[in-house]
Parts: sequence; structure tokens; C-alpha cells
Amino acid sequence: MLKSFLKAGLVLAVLVLVGVACSKNSSSSGKKPIKVLMVGGGSSHDFDRWYKQEDSQTLERDGLASVDYTDDPTTILSKLPGTDVLYLANNQPINDAATRQAIFSFVDAGKGLVLAHPALWYNWKDWPEYNQKLVGGGSRGHNKYGPFDVTITSKNSPIMEGVPATFHLDDELYYYKTDPDGTPIDVLATAKATTGPEVFPSIFTVKYPKGRVVGIALGHDAASHTIDPYQTILRNSVKWAAGR
Repeated sequence: MLKSFLKAGLVLAVLVLVGVACSKNSSSSGKKPIKVLMVGGGSSHDFDRWYKQEDSQTLERDGLASVDYTDDPTTILSKLPGTDVLYLANNQPINDAATRQAIFSFVDAGKGLVLAHPALWYNWKDWPEYNQKLVGGGSRGHNKYGPFDVTITSKNSPIMEGVPATFHLDDELYYYKTDPDGTPIDVLATAKATTGPEVFPSIFTVKYPKGRVVGIALGHDAASHTIDPYQTILRNSVKWAAGR
């Protein structure tokens, strides 16, 4: 009886010590989740499936981020306070002037902005400042959905950490072009169609004077959102945009 009691006590003590060690390791290496406000909605994409579900899951894995998704642009203004990174994945209009100004003020305050595939289009003729200053340009066309290669051009960027030098996928190859009068960009990866000579920026940072802005031209459907290179780029982008 005594022997069994001592053995049980020893096991309990070991479990307590393991729990304390795990707790210390977690608290010393872990950080608070990055608060991400993800905005989706619009046309030509399954925003709920690939952004609200897939990208949110990718970002929340291992406690990296906590994601608040909305497809109602009228809620952006009230949700921005307390947000670390704004993730624009929408191509629907943001009509409210105060919300437009708040987005610029958010980035001007040194916060992070990640611009997803749909948000890199020239979506809003009545808001040219968005593309010119925050996107540094944009896309007005793309290849027919199909295969192409992505090649890393800035291997030392933290956004490219853990990403293979070249990877292949099916997607819409966006004809992203810089605006000569817009904010300059740093190209981190390029995309080239399997047919045709043209090469376009695929992943880039925008040299916005105050905040951290990343553009990700990939992301039409499952063929991008579910592969490791895309998920790694997305997680790295949010970390970099949050200053981590």
C-alpha cells in the first residue's frame, strides 16, 4: 500500500514539474496573438471559403494571430482600434470617406497592412489614392486561370523565410504594374506564365513612409490558399507587418 502511494506521489510530482516547465517555455517563447482585422467580400472569389475560413485558420495556427473577419465595410471604422494588422482581401467598395481616411491613418500610425489578391486590383475609380499610395500600382488584367511559377527574388527577406526558391501553382497571374507616380515597391517574388515572356511582381512590400505594407498577388482559390508556400508567405507577412 505504502509503495503504491509513494509511486503515485512520484508520478504526480513529475507531472507537476512537466507542467511547470511547459508553462515556462510557453510564456518565455510565446507572444500575444497578433490582432488581425480581415476584410472580404465582393465578386469573382469565394471570400468565405478561402479568406474567412482557410486564411483565418492559417493565421490562427499555433496562436500566431487572432482573426476578426468582416464582409461589411461599414464595420471597419469601429473595428480598427486595437487592431495590429489590417488584411484587405475585398474588392467590394469602401464608400465611406471616414473609413477611407481611417485606413490611411491606421497605416500612418505605423500599423501593418496586408493586401491580398482581390485588393490589388484597380477596384475603385473614385479612390485613386488607395492604389497610388498604399498599393504602389495595381492590376487591370490577368492570365486565364492556369499554371505558372513563382520565383523568390529576395531570399533574405523575413517574408520569404522558409519559402522554396521556386514553386509552382495554378492561379490567376495578375498583371500587377507599378504606378510611376506611386509609392515605390520592393519585389520579393515574381511570377511568370508557362507561356509568354512577361514577368510580374507576385509578392512585394510597399515603401510606404510610416506603416508596413505587403502585397500578395496570389490567392484565387484552393490551389494557392492550401499550399505550404502560400501559407508560409501569409504568416510571415502578418508577422512582418506587425513588426515581429
